[in-house]
Order: sequence, then structure tokens, then C-alpha cells
Amino acid sequence: MQRFDSVGGGLVVGAAVRATIISHERWGVMAEVLGHETIGASVDAGVIDSPSGGPRALPEEYPPVGEQVDAVVQEISRYHPPVWIRLTMRAADLREFSWPCGCCGQLTILSPGGDGVTVDVRSSEGPGCASFAAHRSCLAGRLNPDFNGDRARVNTVGRDQPTPLNEGAEANVAEPA
Repeated sequence: MQRFDSVGGGLVVGAAVRATIISHERWGVMAEVLGHETIGASVDAGVIDSPSGGPRALPEEYPPVGEQVDAVVQEISRYHPPVWIRLTMRAADLREFSWPCGCCGQLTILSPGGDGVTVDVRSSEGPGCASFAAHRSCLAGRLNPDFNGDRARVNTVGRDQPTPLNEGAEANVAEPA
């Protein structure tokens, strides 16, 4: 079985990326995410800051074709081919990207250091992937209480964890006199 849904597996919602603007469209811009050029990507005018203050950037406010921009992955569609990436270029999203939790409906922060995770749902029966965001606590709280290891991993995955070697090394460092 051919699994198209593994393309771009290194990308997750909330990740900061660099992208090159490749065309202007009436609804926004087409882009290429650096390092993932084989995957289609776009930015809707509603998630490009408008210097004129409108809710959507005007075509003349789009970044120029060929310019590299900072963006955040807003959505990765892997349900049907082709895989597609939706980006946001809002300054507020570049600072801190949030999305509604699939468990409680409240916003969860998916930027590094935030309280959110992305959950990918896949099946051994065939390709296609559905994703949703969740607070770590909401997801861990819905797991069987007997699955202590799974609950612990949900709460720590992606977070910097000191290794036992580092903990011991830090404990043995002498304080300056």
C-alpha cells in the first residue's frame, strides 16, 4: 500500500518555518516551505497582516513573489492526496500560535513552550491522516488511568527533558567561592 500521508512527516502544526512566495492569487499567496518544496503550501489573505488595518490583506499588501517570509504551520491536510500545508504569517501567530482544543474547545498554544499537542490519527487499513490539536492535560485526562506511561509521554513529548547524566553533572558542579 502506498502511503501519501507520510510526506511532510517532519512538519507539525505550530512549527515556525521559512517559506518563499511563489505566486499571488486573489485569495492569498502560494508558497514553498523551505525543506519541503514538494508539498503545496498557501497563505490565505486573512492570515497575512494588513498594513491598511483591514481583516484581510489586500493583494497589493502581499509579500512580493520570490521573497522569503517567516510563517507558522496552521494546518497540514493529509486526509486525501495531495498533502497540503496552510500557513499563517500574522505577527501575533509568529509570536504565539493557538488553535481550539479538539477535546474542550478552548484555545491551546501550539508554539514551543505551549500547552498544546497535535494528535495524528492513522489506520493500518489505508492511507489518510486526520489531525487535531489538544491541551496536554485534556488528552492525558481522557486516557485510561491504567496507562501511566502513555499519560506521562503525552505530558512530556517534545519538551526538553534533562537526561540523568546531565542531572548528575549539574549536581556535581562546584559553586564559585
